[in-house]
Amino acid sequence: MDTLTHALSGALLARATAARGGDPQTPLARRVALGALAAAFPDADIVMALGSPIDYLLNHRGVTHSLVMLPLWAWLLAWIAARLARDPRGARPYFAVCAMGIGIHIAGDVITSYGTMIFAPLSDARYALGTTFVIDLAFSGIILAGLAGSWLWRSSRAPALAACALLAGYVGMQAVVRGEALEAGRAYARAQGLEGATVSAIERPVSPFNWTLVVASGEDLRYADVNLLRTRIPAPAGKDAGLIARISSGFLPVSMARWTHAARFGASPEDRRLAREAWSQPGFSFFRWFADYPALYRIDRGNPSDCVWFQDLRFAMTGRDTVPFRYGMCRETGGPWQPFQLRADGTRLGLQ
Repeated sequence: MDTLTHALSGALLARATAARGGDPQTPLARRVALGALAAAFPDADIVMALGSPIDYLLNHRGVTHSLVMLPLWAWLLAWIAARLARDPRGARPYFAVCAMGIGIHIAGDVITSYGTMIFAPLSDARYALGTTFVIDLAFSGIILAGLAGSWLWRSSRAPALAACALLAGYVGMQAVVRGEALEAGRAYARAQGLEGATVSAIERPVSPFNWTLVVASGEDLRYADVNLLRTRIPAPAGKDAGLIARISSGFLPVSMARWTHAARFGASPEDRRLAREAWSQPGFSFFRWFADYPALYRIDRGNPSDCVWFQDLRFAMTGRDTVPFRYGMCRETGGPWQPFQLRADGTRLGLQ
């Protein structure tokens, strides 16, 4: 989820869990603000991006998003809040709301497909439910409605409680829809005779019924953008159409899906040889760990060096001009392989 939505969710949860009648020693406004700040806190790991893109990939949604570390972070934030408020009671009265704020942030990230290391630093395994896109307007709208209702009926926590319940129901509905998307992918795999293929469904924006289906059979990847409710192909977006219109127009009915083939290491024997060599380099271990659906993007030869670029299909989305997290290995003639990031403008950024 985006940081603003995280912060708003923390404010909503803080209001929903406030004691009836309030705490005379902790004003409600302070509690809500602290819930928002605590829920935004885990994204402080963005500072990792200041080091290098590799540091960001390896550490984003790591220790600051960890259930193991949650008590420590909550106590630290509570201690800071108590000091700023000059509260003689110390950190204890603020601990619970800080813990809930961090917890709702972790939950909000786990429901996306990016992956969250909830047991860091004990494990770097990334967990993802993959029900909700990182920017979901309906999800954020429910939170805003709950906060607006709480402002209008300040003496009641009912609007905040109702919004929390509605959020849970919305994510539950998305989980059911994800199951339908997976079944559509399995039906395609059966129809194509792809026995033993791995089928995945990646959540997409604009509508909870927009999904990218991925069918992986060995090193062959097939994917299609579908809308589970549509029965007709939508009109193509015009040249001046906005981002939402461009994205929405690319999702077709399941029965009319356009499947794209993507080879993990390329089509020709020479491409596969070079791509495998680049892929297996020790300096590329960060991307092998990060990518869920890696596929060869392109190979640049002799301009002035050989470069093999890969992308993760999680981030290759219809209607969007650029794809983030494209990385590769490059080498001069006879030289060692070095990791690079492929920027949106087509230039490359060295990572060492």
